[in-house]
Formats: sequence, structure tokens, C-alpha cells
Amino acid sequence: EMKELDSKKVKVVDTTCPWVAKVWSTVHTHQVRGLTSVIHGKYAHEETMATKSMCETYICVKNEEEAKLVADFILTAEEGDGKAEELMTKFSKACSTHFNPHKHLKKIGLANQTTMYKKETRAIGQLLQKTMMTKFGPDLLNDHYYEFDTICDATQVRQDAVDELCAMHEDPEQPNLDFILVVGGFDSSNTAHLLEIPQMRGVKSYHINTADCIQADNTIQHRTVDGEVVESEAFLDEAMIWDTSDDGARSKKKLRVGVTSGASTPDKEVQDALGQIMMLNEMLSGQK
Repeated sequence: EMKELDSKKVKVVDTTCPWVAKVWSTVHTHQVRGLTSVIHGKYAHEETMATKSMCETYICVKNEEEAKLVADFILTAEEGDGKAEELMTKFSKACSTHFNPHKHLKKIGLANQTTMYKKETRAIGQLLQKTMMTKFGPDLLNDHYYEFDTICDATQVRQDAVDELCAMHEDPEQPNLDFILVVGGFDSSNTAHLLEIPQMRGVKSYHINTADCIQADNTIQHRTVDGEVVESEAFLDEAMIWDTSDDGARSKKKLRVGVTSGASTPDKEVQDALGQIMMLNEMLSGQK
């Protein structure tokens, strides 16, 4: 295709994300060194599919649990014990067609989908490094394992910020958040991960893709951590808007909202969503 464009003198502008390009450079290094690429990512995600196309030999692990299966195989599997068949059943759709675990897990390199959790990628890296060190010894580690950080900075900054919001909510010295609002596409992997952080820590949170998800009738359309889109759910409740004293008197509360957004979400979308919340809060507080 590029040759055809060149022949027609079409000006091509490369808009590939530099962090994704870094991942591709990393897996190319794996191939040059004769390593199998262990990709921390979702095997059907568009970015990971593009990364796989740059690899000769690869296996994708979605999380630390799947990485432990690979590590266990490296340490304990022997020819003919059936563990290779078990591993291939689990990863049949997540590895290269010619993948042979006994052959291709002797030398590995780690890469990742740039929108995955950095902490989890690091944990997987430490697991695989320890695994290869145990298997082949520290002197030969560099011959059997290679790692390079390729997590997108924009993604990591947002994940760290949500972690801080959750920590503030849990700190008795700090005011509680009423909820965390995550703004970004429902099909965005990095945005979905931002929702997972407060959900795992028990902090009330909503993922919306546009400001229009917040309705004037005090309902919200949002995506759950399982991927289901809830069409209409009650949004701001009485406890968020009013303080009630022992004698039943009510006083207006400050609404406390933590806000984050996906790496490619326009600032205007976030501002519009906050505007919707402010207007809804004012409207409800006027209804005594």
C-alpha cells in the first residue's frame, strides 16, 4: 500500500502514537535477539493486534494471573507431562500459530499494550525476571530475559491520579468523595482501566462517554466495570446534597467529585460533564 501511495506521490503523515511505536521497536528487538515476545495486553484489542503483527513469535497475557500460568510452565513443565497441551488450550487464541511452549519460552522479552496498568506490567516483569533467574541462574538472565518500559505516560499519569483520589477518599483526615466520574469512550481500554481502580477499592464511580449521559431528571447512563451499559440509573441522592441534623433540619452540603478522563478525551467533554453536574446539583438543592 505504501509503495502504491509513493508511486502516486501522495504525501503521507505518520500519526502513530510514539508510545505505540516504542512498543513495536521493543518487539522488533525481541525478534532480533531471538526472543519470544510476552505481551501484557488483551489479545483482541486493536493495539495488541497491531503489536502481534510485528512479532514472529508471541504469547499474550491479560493479567498477572495468566502470567503466573506461563511462569509455572517455565519452571515445572517437562516434555510429555501434558502441561504444554493445557497451556495451549488456555492461550490458543493468544499466541502465534507456530508457538511451542517448550521451545519458545526459553528466551523471552516483555512488552505491553500501552494502556494496561503500569503496576501490573511491573509485577509481571518482576515475576518473569525471577522465573528466568530461577530457571537459568542470575549469570545467564540477560540471555533469557529482556524488558523495556513502554507504558504510555498519559495513561500512567491518569492512573496515578485516580489512585490518589481513592487514597484521599479512604483517609479519615480528608473529606470523603461522593463519587469519581470517569469520562471517555465506552470502547476505550485506558478509560475502562481508570474505572477499575476505584471500583476495586470500593469507591463509588461512574464511567460516561459524553456529558449527555447525565440527564436533567437526575439519572445517568454509564458503563459498568463489566462492560454493561446501564441506560438509566438514579444519580445524585439526598445524602450528597443535604446534611440533616438530629432535629431534622437540613443544610446544603458541598458536592465532592473526583474527575478523570481517558487519554484522548477532549477537555471540553469533561467540562461539559462537570457543568451538567453543577446545574443538576443546583436544581436539586432548590427543591426543599
